[in-house]
Amino acid sequence: MKHTESAGGVVINPHGMVLVVNQRGNSWSLPKGHIDEGENALAAAQREIYEESGVVDLQYIRPLGVYDRYRIGLHGGEDQTEKKTLHMFLFLTTQMELAPVDPQNPEARWVSRHEVAGMLSHPRDQEFFSGIIDQLP
Repeated sequence: MKHTESAGGVVINPHGMVLVVNQRGNSWSLPKGHIDEGENALAAAQREIYEESGVVDLQYIRPLGVYDRYRIGLHGGEDQTEKKTLHMFLFLTTQMELAPVDPQNPEARWVSRHEVAGMLSHPRDQEFFSGIIDQLP
């Protein structure tokens, strides 16, 4: 089984809404992705947020924790050939306009924090978000 290190973020706008992104047109997640060689987890999270949403105005607040899960496969199901360790961080932004740069992530949305867990496709992402929702500003 392949193992990868990924990083991402929970991004909150001035209205208290949370950024979610569409992955390959078939699933929804928090913005995240692989940590490139020579890159630290925080820098990777900031890069992935930009690529998947176009958000560049990020104020880093703090780490939110680390969790493991399998990747989402081609049709939205769990792909147990790749296990990911996800390093997650909290960010604030004043930027409201969303314009994804990565063509594999065609859409980004601001969602009420109470709707996020229900929108996330992967059960471990839902579990993670439900566990940190009370820590959000």
